[in-house]
Parts: sequence; structure tokens; C-alpha cells
Amino acid sequence: MMKAKVTVALGFGVILGLIVVASACFAGKWDWQTGSGASSSSSSVVAAPSPSAATSPPSSPTPPATSASTIPRITQPIMFNQPAADEILSRMQIFPKDNPWNWDISKTPLLKNSAQMIATMGAGGALACNLDMGFIIAPPNQPRVPVRITAYPEDSEKGPFPVPIMMPIEEWPIAGGNLAAYQQKGGGGDRHSIVVDPINGMLYEFYQTRRTNAGWEAGCAAVFNLKTNAMRPKGWTSTDAAGLPLFPAVVRYDECARGMVNHAMRVTMKRTRDSYVYPARHYASKQTDPNLPRMGERLRLRRDFNIAGFSPHVQAILKGLMKYGMFVADNGGNWRISVAPDLRIVGLDELKRVKGSDFEVVDTSGMGGE
Repeated sequence: MMKAKVTVALGFGVILGLIVVASACFAGKWDWQTGSGASSSSSSVVAAPSPSAATSPPSSPTPPATSASTIPRITQPIMFNQPAADEILSRMQIFPKDNPWNWDISKTPLLKNSAQMIATMGAGGALACNLDMGFIIAPPNQPRVPVRITAYPEDSEKGPFPVPIMMPIEEWPIAGGNLAAYQQKGGGGDRHSIVVDPINGMLYEFYQTRRTNAGWEAGCAAVFNLKTNAMRPKGWTSTDAAGLPLFPAVVRYDECARGMVNHAMRVTMKRTRDSYVYPARHYASKQTDPNLPRMGERLRLRRDFNIAGFSPHVQAILKGLMKYGMFVADNGGNWRISVAPDLRIVGLDELKRVKGSDFEVVDTSGMGGE
């Protein structure tokens, strides 16, 4: 389900516009309906009030708490780029510790054809990122609304869903303008949307999301219980071609600020195989070359890669890639990982110094699952 994405190679004008938008969002002064700074009397603020080099991966920072009772009280929706969201996310246990997203693969054996697979994916290609996966945190009592499913009803959960009216859609705020107008904009693209309910430990994701005069609609709806290891039924897609969740793989500011991304990430590739490997549930290719990656293929940054010359946030990403790696999750531009469109994450242009040849493909078949 992957189409054209916004990368860090953004024009100056777009970046400047995003700075204005994000700065207002961070301050809690952005009016999502008008796309302008709200006055102190405005009631359209998007977030709740606010509550910050080794060559091999170090020990992980203190893991998040596992009990919902340790998460701050959530009384209204909170945008992903708010300090209040950072505090909540830092206390969440996203999937159990033995879940594939949390597997330490730093010493996992390689696939026998790892080198050949890296070659087909582009050993000389540069790592990049899509600033694509914004999300919103919902309170546990968020009202549920219907979402009309337009493309994959047979692979979608049934609603209604706890969707806040200010739910962001992929490429906003990078696309500029006000959110209300962008929600109703026509055209193509993946238009992913993500709602996280930390208190109930639930995740709601949508593909090709749009808000119409009649209400919300989406091409697909996928629901995940973040408290369990349950995956989607075999053969089911999700908002990703691999049938995987998006949110657990997104690089967020709070973890970059703590010094390490403590989970597997997601990456797109132009060419994939007609197969999938656990935890993936679905593929989107007719190609049979065994040296092409399957959906769910797991890549790891080599342990001897020197990260000393990178800025702190990029080091946090590279440490995570050494320890947890990244899943091939969708068809799209080669070597592109997903990062929240949060301007507090800095230095991302440095990722281009990491090449495809710096990665290897691991064999997780002996680690559990199916």
C-alpha cells in the first residue's frame, strides 16, 4: 500500500512551513481547523497541557513501565509532537517484552543468502527516512464513531472506532495548511492515520483515510492489542502491505531524546518477493527471486559500523538498528525508514551516510513465533 512519500530531502519553503506549524503545535497554540495560531481564548488546541559513541549497541535505557496505572491521566486527545505525549509514550510498554518488535537480534545468525539479498536491495543505496507517521493519543473514554471501509472490508476490523476529530493524516503537517482541510482533501497516497489508546493498550490504524461530510472513511482499518503478541490472521493485509502495525515501528522524539530507539523499525523496498515471514501476514508482489526480501524480512545494522560521528538523535536510531533491526514492511522507496514528522528530531539528513552494504539480513526462524 506504499506510494510516493515525503523524505527528508524537502524544499526550503516546505521545511520553513513545517517549522511554523510544528512550533505552534509544540506550544499548544495551533488551531487545527484554521491552520493558524489560536488566541488564548481558542478552544481548538490539539493537545492537553504539557506535564528532553560506541560502535556497538549499549545496554538499553530503563524499560518503560508495564502497568497502565503508571501512565499519566489522559482526559483529551494529545498530538504526537507534544511534551505530554512524550511523557505518556515513555511509560508505555508497546507489545510484551517477548514480542518480535522487542527481540534483541544483535547476535542472531544471518540468512545464508544475506549478501545476495542486500545486493538486490541496493548495496550502494543510502538510508533515508519518510517523515510520514504522525499519530494521536486518545483518552480511554474517547467516543467511538463509524468509519466506512472502502477497499479492504474483508481484511478490516469492524467499527465503530475511537477516532478524535483532530486525527492527523499522513504528510500533515509537512503538507502545510490546516488539518481540517487536509482531512477532506482528495487525491491518492497512503494517507495513513494512527490512534493510540495507552490506557487500554489498544492501537487503531487506517489506510487512505478521509473525512467527508458524511463522516470518516478509510480503505482499511486494522486494530492491534498492544498487551498481547496476537497478530492478524494469515493472509490479511493491514495499513501496511506486510499486515503489520505501523505505530510500534515508528521512530519517535521521546526515544531519540533518551538515547536509543528500543524497538524494531520499518523499512520500505521497491522490489519484494511473493512471500512473507513471521510476524508479517501478507505480501504484495508476484516476483519469486529468492534473493528479494520477503515481507517481514529483518535487517540489522552491522555491529562494527562506527556511529561515533553522528549526532545524538541519529545515534539513537543507529543503536536501535544494531540491536532490534528493521522489518521490510511495504513496497516503496529503497532503504526508507518511518519517522514521526516531529521537528524536535534533528540531524536526519545524516542517515544518508549509512549505505545498504552496512546492513545484513538475519534469520529469526529459531527465535519463536510460527
